[in-house]
This record gives sequence, structure tokens and C-alpha cells, in this order.
Amino acid sequence: MTTLLQTLVFGLLIGGVYALMSTGLTLVFGVMKIVNMAQGAFLVLGAYLSYSLWHFAGIDPLIGAFIGAPIMAGIGVLLYKTVIERAQRIDRGLAIVATFALALILESIIALIWGPDPVSATPTYFNQALTVGAIVIPKAQLYACILAVLITAGLTVLIRLSWLGRAITAASENPEGAKLVGVDPAKVGTWIFAIAIATTSFGGAALSFLYQFVPDTQDSWIGLTLSVVILGGLGSIPGVVAGGVALGLAEAFTSTYLSIQWTTAVPLILILLVLLVRPQGLVAFRSREDVAS
Repeated sequence: MTTLLQTLVFGLLIGGVYALMSTGLTLVFGVMKIVNMAQGAFLVLGAYLSYSLWHFAGIDPLIGAFIGAPIMAGIGVLLYKTVIERAQRIDRGLAIVATFALALILESIIALIWGPDPVSATPTYFNQALTVGAIVIPKAQLYACILAVLITAGLTVLIRLSWLGRAITAASENPEGAKLVGVDPAKVGTWIFAIAIATTSFGGAALSFLYQFVPDTQDSWIGLTLSVVILGGLGSIPGVVAGGVALGLAEAFTSTYLSIQWTTAVPLILILLVLLVRPQGLVAFRSREDVAS
């Protein structure tokens, strides 16, 4: 029983971190219907920013994420206005290709600035744990999961209760109708891309002390974040939480009761099962196709 509870705790904690890392990806798709292939590169950039603030200024990575978020948002706005928006006006498929090109460019820039050697932030709590009875709770994963809950809750409140959130919903569901009530989908796209990239600062902060990373680490993280978004349902923030938790639990149970060597296959197996049983994702609802356009 202790092993089962320990596995559940670890799976839930790491699942929350996966959800945090994937939130920006689902935000961009939900509004602009673009799969941001640069999500992994932005995560790694956020990780390097948090690492640098910790290494040179002694700022805790979780606090550094709040410093890095405006920087990441500014980078997001710049890239959206100069590259993605222009590509999107030509063809939506070209915009996806543009994000893939941005991922390669960002990886090269990161390598030039920080070099190819693996790094990791080591705040005081990175190897500490809380003990509740016989259950061990790693502080690093716990703090990262708490940050994930706060950021996800904040985004949910923003989208459901604020004017910007209503504008985002209107632009994502009916762009032409949104224009009739004074909502400019282009401006909404800029805002949502800025917010989405800002959230990668927090995901990157978690990455900075939970894992070692190098510039090309982005290759593995774009695969994992895509897995989470596909599992939960494209464009759904609750779906990202569900997908992250499902993936975290599956990895934890696989490594505990089967073999750690099988954990890399878990995302692919889960995606296959979800696509066969519930192709719209764990949370997202199947859209109606009988409504006149």
C-alpha cells in the first residue's frame, strides 16, 4: 500500500509539472489553431533565464520565473508580429512551419549564449523532501506542482471572468462574429501569444531545477508537451491538466511496477489509446459538424 501511495503522489506531482509546461501550447492552438512547434525551445529558454538568475544573482528559480515572464512575453510579441502573424495571413500551415523554423533558430541562439554543456539549478530544496508518515514528498516537485496549480487557476480565471478572456473566447469560436462586436482577432492573437509564451517562463523554471538541460533538450520537450495536449484535448486548459496528470501517473506506475526503460514509450501508448477510444481528448468535447457555417 505504501508503494502504491508513493507512486500516486509522485505521478500527481510530475503530472502537474507536465501540465504547466504544456499550457502555452494549448492556449495558442485554442485561439489561433496553430501548433506552436517552438514550445520546447521557449521552455528551454525559460529554463536558461531562471538558471542564469539563480547562478549569477542567487534568485530562486521559482521567483526568477516571475522576472522572466515579462521578458518571455516581449519575445513572444516580437516573434508573433514579425514572423507568425505574417505567415498566418498567407497560410495557416505556413505558420506552423514558421514556428518549427523559430525552434531551430532559438536553439542555435541559446547554444551561442549559454554553450552546449548540461546545466541545472540547484536551490536548497532541490534534493530535500517532506515526510508524511511513510510517504516521501520531494520538495522540488511539490513546489513546481504548486506553481502549476496557481498558474493554471490564474489562466482559468482570466479566460472566464475578464474582458480579455471573453474576447479570446469570442475570437477562437467565431472570428467574424467577434469583429462585429468590436473584437480584433489580430490583437487578441498578439495577447494570447504573449500570455502563452510568458507561461513557458514558469514551465522553464520547473525544468531548470528538476532536470539537467542543454539547448537541444527542446527536441524531447516539444514531444512531451504535444503528448499532454493531445491526451487532454487540443485547446483545453482543463484538458492539459487531465493530460498531464494521466501522463505523470502512467510514467510513475510504469517505472515502479514494470521497468523504467518503458517510460519513454508511455506517451506514445497513451496517445494511441486515446485516439482510438476518445479522439477529441480526455476533456475536450467533440465539436458539432452539422451547424451551418
